[in-house]
Amino acid sequence: MSSELIQFKVTAPSNIALVKYWGKFGRQYPMNPSISMTLKNCVTEMSFKVDRNKKEKGITNFLFENQASPKFEKRLNDFLKSIEDLYPLGKELNLEIKSQNSFPHSAGIASSASAMAAFAAGLVHIESSLKNNIDKIDLQRVSELARIASGSACRSMIPNYAIWGETKMDIGSNEHGVSFENIHENFKSMNDSILIVSSEEKSVSSSLGHQLMHGHAFREARIEQAHENMRNMINAIATGDYDQFGEVLENDALTLHALMMTSYPSFILLKPNSLAIIEKIRILRNEHKIPMYFTIDAGPNIHLLYPDSIKDKATKFIEQDLMPFCTNVIHDRIGNGVSIINE
Repeated sequence: MSSELIQFKVTAPSNIALVKYWGKFGRQYPMNPSISMTLKNCVTEMSFKVDRNKKEKGITNFLFENQASPKFEKRLNDFLKSIEDLYPLGKELNLEIKSQNSFPHSAGIASSASAMAAFAAGLVHIESSLKNNIDKIDLQRVSELARIASGSACRSMIPNYAIWGETKMDIGSNEHGVSFENIHENFKSMNDSILIVSSEEKSVSSSLGHQLMHGHAFREARIEQAHENMRNMINAIATGDYDQFGEVLENDALTLHALMMTSYPSFILLKPNSLAIIEKIRILRNEHKIPMYFTIDAGPNIHLLYPDSIKDKATKFIEQDLMPFCTNVIHDRIGNGVSIINE
């Protein structure tokens, strides 16, 4: 193996879950399967400077948007130690990392997904570079490592649509995300306009929400519902059925927040403007008979999903009818996963 200095940059996107995973067990395995759409513009960009000759190992300098972030630096170092059995090379590396997001972090958009996908992709690229095998990154290995850092991160490196978790259809794995490729033309050019109700840090972490599923009164019913929603969502994307897609999408999102509100302790992440936007979307959709649907991650912000065929109408509705309830809007669309640029 070479010991030369390695410098490169990784970009990894967030993803929006269409059927959510909520609850986990063991070494970051999902309580139920999920399917997500990979985004294009909401990305983490992470620059790596790698040196195997320095005496001090681990991440010794981490900057987030040009500011020291000791908390996240510790999280990355703890993660490196936790995967020594899977990634022993980590004990030999000195890493300096600069990271930045194109979107607000800790606000209900999956910033941990993009960040940990970028970090995992960087680790696998280092491994490949030292073995002089850098033609193609091993996305399955990236996904396996990213999963341990942040469950939803295991889907972010996969283009278009990704499934994570064992299903009743012999698709998917608990160990890593897999690509879903049976995509109807209707779903190959989807948009996600993220309606930012609040960019403040969430009052409750997703990690706590996952933990509360263990003793949740509706746990088993949710697992069964998720399997059924997966079956119907996969069918909708494969057949081009917008109505079925939207019905499952919105049902699953509202279930996620219902689970939060009925856990012990309970918590509410939706804001009054979140509910106002949901109601407006339903009214506009019914009045204009267009395939425009919402979903929500663990936060107050609303993701509005729609195909390119109605992009002009959707953009107009956002500007005229939905902006009064938002602090900002981020227009995104279906994307291609991670990319690596050698410097």
